[in-house]
Amino acid sequence: MSAPASPAHIEPRLLRVFVTVAEELHFTRAAARLYVAQQALSRDVRRLERELGAELFLRSTRQVSLTADGARLLPYARRVLAAQDALLAAFGQARPLLVDLNSPGLETARRVLYRARELAPDCELMARYESGLTGAAAELLAGRLDVSFGRFAGLDPALRSGLEHQPVRFEPMAVILPSEHRLAALDAVPLAALAGETVYAGAGNERTLEWTDLAFRLFEGRGTAVAPPLPLAVGEEEFRRVMAKDRYPILAVVGFPAIPGSVSRPLVDPVPLSPVSLVWRKGLVHPGVDALRRAAAEIGRAERWLQRPPDGWIPASDQGVMDDHK
Repeated sequence: MSAPASPAHIEPRLLRVFVTVAEELHFTRAAARLYVAQQALSRDVRRLERELGAELFLRSTRQVSLTADGARLLPYARRVLAAQDALLAAFGQARPLLVDLNSPGLETARRVLYRARELAPDCELMARYESGLTGAAAELLAGRLDVSFGRFAGLDPALRSGLEHQPVRFEPMAVILPSEHRLAALDAVPLAALAGETVYAGAGNERTLEWTDLAFRLFEGRGTAVAPPLPLAVGEEEFRRVMAKDRYPILAVVGFPAIPGSVSRPLVDPVPLSPVSLVWRKGLVHPGVDALRRAAAEIGRAERWLQRPPDGWIPASDQGVMDDHK
């Protein structure tokens, strides 16, 4: 490759293109993620290579990979882009913030997002739905997502090391029962009453490992089984269809969207709690993150979201993680 033309004047936009291709290792997906034509994206990569005087990607008909120079550039490019984001945020020109709400209809994350939009009306806070925090964490670390909600203690320590979190709520848990189920007539279901039952808790879904782990911890020694993996349903309609086949009770949180032919009942004796945190990538500076943190704290104080009931239950490991941020 020829000598660089003017490396002192590299546009951050070209670095953003490079980082996106480096993360996707696929030009078509990278172009879709940046909302540009693939031809334009390829042109920008070639321009950056000319300006640096280095080949950044090895391309073949089947795959794209980083060269040694590309791998060397990547951490520098990420630091430059993080600094640019921080500078723009400081002067009120922040990019849109991508906020994962897990699933449509879940109350806690949605309320925090809506209040944050009120607190920072000039910020564009865009909702996304990644299903679970384990799946979202990988997207956060890759820079494809900015903020999510969920059980931080349920993440692998390797994932947690690159993330920050703020406790938001101890969310009461519930069980969704087929309307003809023997326990459906109760106003609340004691945990002991689920002995002998098999309850669905997302087993087999790699994006919701933290939720399935919470279920195993909750039901351990109580005579309740976690349902085996079911076909992974994408979307609300498919989830309802798959659940209607086996008619398993479903572990959920109070306020989970209604499922036709089923009833939701809070769990009691003890009251199991799902610890919810606001989670973002370490080093992320953005006024939208500040607004989300303020919104979570404001609602939490007003409604005592972080006050555990006397008979509340969470795993000891979760309590330690939540207490660390009090």
